[in-house]
Amino acid sequence: MEFEELGARALDTATTRGAHYADIRFERVRNERIEVRNGIVATLADSASSGYGIRALVDGAWGFAASADLTNEGIDAAAARAVAIARASASIARRPFGAPPERAYVDRFATPVATDPATISLGDRVALLLEAEKLAHASPHIAVARAWIDLWLTDKFFVSSIGSKIEQQIRQSGSGLQAMAVGDGDVQTRTFPGDVGLYQSGGWEIVEAARLRENAARIGEEATALLSAPQCPSGTYDVILGGSQVSLQIHESCGHPAELDRVLGWEANFSGTSFLELDQLDALRYGSPLVTIVIDNTMPHGMATCGYDDEGTRSGTSDIVRDGVLRGYEMSNDTARSIGRESNACVRAQSWEYVPMIRMCNLSLLPGTTPFEHLFDDVRDGVYMESNRSWSIDDRRLNFQFGCEIAWEVKNGKRGRMLKNPTYAGMTPAFWNSCDAIADADSWFAWGTPNCGKGEPMQTGRTTQAAAPARFRNVSVGVGYGD
Repeated sequence: MEFEELGARALDTATTRGAHYADIRFERVRNERIEVRNGIVATLADSASSGYGIRALVDGAWGFAASADLTNEGIDAAAARAVAIARASASIARRPFGAPPERAYVDRFATPVATDPATISLGDRVALLLEAEKLAHASPHIAVARAWIDLWLTDKFFVSSIGSKIEQQIRQSGSGLQAMAVGDGDVQTRTFPGDVGLYQSGGWEIVEAARLRENAARIGEEATALLSAPQCPSGTYDVILGGSQVSLQIHESCGHPAELDRVLGWEANFSGTSFLELDQLDALRYGSPLVTIVIDNTMPHGMATCGYDDEGTRSGTSDIVRDGVLRGYEMSNDTARSIGRESNACVRAQSWEYVPMIRMCNLSLLPGTTPFEHLFDDVRDGVYMESNRSWSIDDRRLNFQFGCEIAWEVKNGKRGRMLKNPTYAGMTPAFWNSCDAIADADSWFAWGTPNCGKGEPMQTGRTTQAAAPARFRNVSVGVGYGD
């Protein structure tokens, strides 16, 4: 990339002004979105931006400055500002904390792409969405149907004063559809795939994999059927969750509380703090022995998959929960060092103008050995739920209630009639300890989340929680819904 000379200038300016360490991250970002609604193209957006963010370390304190000015003068001014902020931070810090990364890398990474979205004409993209949305109008009760495509392309160039020089091209794509049925004094919604659509790293092949046209009519029919479906009962039941709902459960009750800055009390915005405190590491029985949740920032199709994070740390794998026991956190260089560990490359910024911070990245609930259809075995009285509709969780990520779009009753090992407005509630460790079966690898899927919020000012991150459907015993169902 053409940023090498400018990067060298930024690092020279920062170190000359007193930085003990500095890095600069150049980015070019392009975001595209198309949405159709009731036969009309409602959104057609194509935005691009480019710029850089500079981090500087002075006396154990960090400073950050960003700019879109790619002139020598602009680079010098941003680097000087980052150093000045770091020095001011050091003057009021209770103790030095920051330190340079321990390793430098010279490398390149590019998301594997089978089909470049640029080869698909705008007309073909819109036609796909219009056809799928039309098919979702499966009955007169469908008042609103919509379908959408999101595409992101990010080029990054990272250089640091310890010698890192990393180029990355990251491609992420997603699409989905939704049908809203109205009738009999009720409103019901079905979304596909999952609860937000199919979002993964890759190119146009991710949009094709969603199979919107092939599933649109079924989704409209299910939304309509929910209008007359019986209400999900309240009580204590065995619950089987579809894979996308397990994904959200991981996101809210493991991913956010395992962010080490929350554990240390440095961060509370959007998701509160955490019940996964340091004295519980290697001791807390988070879930049953079947539950292993790993960080894998090398995962194929993961939305957070990259070669290196925004501190220049190489991606890899590590445990949050292993065989049901809390074993680790999502960490930065500084937070990892504070507990005697090494960073697991979980630092991201929304784009070039934002300061990097610990973010939930790719998490995976490892699959079990039970074929999906056998999750229903031995369930005398239960409920199978799919596709999140609502969620609520306290600010330590302990007590939660989730609502799903659709459910089916399970009687004596067989799936029965459709149910509407299903909800379930619990306490995080008790809930995960009630997990007694996870579907096998044939049902495991990398479910992406395109809109995870954190920080102040708020940054949006793109994450993945890979999961298979799972079974949980003696869960509170329906309690509180509609009260």
